[in-house]
Amino acid sequence: MPIVDSLRPAPGLRVLVTAGASGIGAAIARAYCDAGAQVHVCDIDRYALDRLVTEKPGITSSMADVAIEKDVDLVFDDVLGTLGGLDVLVNNAGIAGPTGAIESLDASHWERTIAVNLHSQFLFARRAVPLLKQSRANPCVIAMSSVAGRLGYAYRTPYAVTKWAIVGLVKSLAIELGPAGVRANAILPGTVEGERMNGVISARAAALGIGVDAMREEYLQKISLRRMVTADDVAAMALYLSSPAACNVTGQAVSVDGNVEYL
Repeated sequence: MPIVDSLRPAPGLRVLVTAGASGIGAAIARAYCDAGAQVHVCDIDRYALDRLVTEKPGITSSMADVAIEKDVDLVFDDVLGTLGGLDVLVNNAGIAGPTGAIESLDASHWERTIAVNLHSQFLFARRAVPLLKQSRANPCVIAMSSVAGRLGYAYRTPYAVTKWAIVGLVKSLAIELGPAGVRANAILPGTVEGERMNGVISARAAALGIGVDAMREEYLQKISLRRMVTADDVAAMALYLSSPAACNVTGQAVSVDGNVEYL
């Protein structure tokens, strides 16, 4: 296969994207759909799901809270009904979690962050792996971590804890699943442009008692390229990691962040 062709995911690839109706998840779902994949997404936001499916009629969807096992089981019922199997799991679901000093954090907010960001990764991987082992299409798990999964992140400890854990999960899965031909990698986005990042910057500015504009500039000064990345940048990496060109890439934590130097 020519190298250029190997950079494209195989047509007809069966892909599940969690939290795929907006933000990074939607960018990934659209990119796979445009590449000729069969895409199923789940999300907790019915309005966002309807909007995505209207925009991309080829995408199928399920409404689900990714932290609830029963909901996850229903998603896989839909996946089997619509896709008939699975070649790629993009474990994308995550929330920002609370911002504040460790002694000020509410335990329920900590628990919800762990449930959505980490426990959901387990629930989906557990159900997806038997299907991926049956695939002959370069099967893989792509887990969404963060630059906070390689750097400490003061005042965002619940979020950072989950993102570090996701890196440990994919490195362990790469070893466990490698003999079956299933790969596992993590993508570590940096500061991603969009409403979610705007909220994070505002919350952090409030926690530190500084202005939002000053906080935004502080974020940019920590990035070697002095710019944020886009959701499409992250989607491009997901496409690469599921392409034939990445057939020997596994157990990796791949940053898409312009080189964030510190947080």
